[in-house]
Amino acid sequence: MSGYLPSLLGGMLIGVAVAMLMLLNGRIAGISGIAAGLLRRPDRRMAEDLAFVGGLLLGPLGFLLAFGAWPLVRIEGSLPVLALAGILVGFGSRLGSGCTSGHGVAGLARLSPRSIAAVLVFLATAILTVSLMRSFGS
Repeated sequence: MSGYLPSLLGGMLIGVAVAMLMLLNGRIAGISGIAAGLLRRPDRRMAEDLAFVGGLLLGPLGFLLAFGAWPLVRIEGSLPVLALAGILVGFGSRLGSGCTSGHGVAGLARLSPRSIAAVLVFLATAILTVSLMRSFGS
């Protein structure tokens, strides 16, 4: 099996999921927005949001069934760094009214100027963060 095949299939499935959510429900598949919706009071979209997040959580099981092995996950960084990164990503997602999935997948596909600006900020921030982390040996 090519090392790129799982990534290619995963990307295709993400695209299909985003397109289906938009075509069938008229909604943009932004993970941060869907996850935040689960933390608010229940509404008519609660079951839909739970199904979407459940599908995300069951993704590794689908990978196991498709390829006969669990997906390889390599996480570098200490727990405090990961926690800080998670907080910053959450803050940035709220500040930018969306995350990489909403802006990067759905927004770019719709040629949304706001999403193009958001993705450029995400990329610049990521490049700067990695450069700083490597400079300080972390």
